[in-house]
Amino acid sequence: MTLTISLPVSQDGGMVLEPYTLRANTPAVPVKGQRFNRVAYSAAHVVADPLATRDPWQDCVLDWNATIAYRVHLWNLGLGVAEAMDTAQRGMGLDWPTSLQLIKESIGAARGIDGALLANGCGTDHLSPDAARSLDDVVRAYEQQMSSIEALGGRLILMASRALARIARGPDDYARVYDRLLSAAREPVILHWLGDMFDPALAGYWGSRDVGAAMNVAVDVIQRHAKKIDGIKISLLDKDREIEMRRRLPAKVRMYTGDDFNYAELIAGDTKGYSDALLGIFDAIAPAASAALGALARGSEAEFHRILAPTVPLSRHIFAAPTRFYKTGVVFMAWLNGFQNHFTMVGGQQSGRSIAHLAEIFRLADEAALLVDPELACKRMRHLLALHGVG
Repeated sequence: MTLTISLPVSQDGGMVLEPYTLRANTPAVPVKGQRFNRVAYSAAHVVADPLATRDPWQDCVLDWNATIAYRVHLWNLGLGVAEAMDTAQRGMGLDWPTSLQLIKESIGAARGIDGALLANGCGTDHLSPDAARSLDDVVRAYEQQMSSIEALGGRLILMASRALARIARGPDDYARVYDRLLSAAREPVILHWLGDMFDPALAGYWGSRDVGAAMNVAVDVIQRHAKKIDGIKISLLDKDREIEMRRRLPAKVRMYTGDDFNYAELIAGDTKGYSDALLGIFDAIAPAASAALGALARGSEAEFHRILAPTVPLSRHIFAAPTRFYKTGVVFMAWLNGFQNHFTMVGGQQSGRSIAHLAEIFRLADEAALLVDPELACKRMRHLLALHGVG
């Protein structure tokens, strides 16, 4: 059955409606039980409870069943889950108490799934950056979350701290904080370097706005604590910087790409190495990511690129500036594909992108064969357009 929908497109500085006929190609089908030769985490989104009686701009209420079901979906595809990260709207609607409950629920769910990989975001978001008066305040905030997650048996991802970015006077302050945290960690952690395109409050992280100088600080920390570090995720959207840093890491420390623009090339790697993955876009393209990683593990790099190449334009659009609103596109994809029955987000973030932006996601998702049920996706897209007075 041919499906056609009228979508808004840019024209002469304005918007016009044009008919779009879906390709409705069959999505990539992962091989069940396929093992990968890359470690691959998907940062996972959360599903808001649309019927909660609390103010969605002030309080965070989740649909726990749908939220955990999506994590099970990712695990069943062979992907790991990076829990309570920025894709879950950490710092943009998801508070620390709810994050901790989310981590607890995910740890419980993972126990029932053979080989389920789970790592958990640990930060200082319960400490207002303005309330931090010293590095000790920052360390105590980190330690509170570290001990809470470790008490549940969870692995840690040390997220970048807005409080540290605000209070640190230079590279030495970052070194002091991370030296203390890594010395105290029970198991090897994943570090996270999140660029200011994702969070403007993190500008100048590691003590310098110069990426090369900041990288030197991070690499020095990693070299001193290599036994306590599983890897580092960098989200700078700069493949050359990632490759540069990847080649400087100690042998057993992984580079987890957080580059949602260039992930295919970075995961495939070169003669000197490759990146593993911890990506927000994997939430939106999970079946394709799994199928591609399976192909790579079987030695078919050409198939890996054939599957992932069409997803890159979609990812670049979802993560377009202002990048911090990419979560809207990720949740929109989950709604289109029937993983949740509404397009509502904590913090009211469903309003973070325009209807034209969302229409382009729909179009690019179809072109990448990422619409699981094109008829359902069309129905939901028409409904959203009508709510915006379009059509």
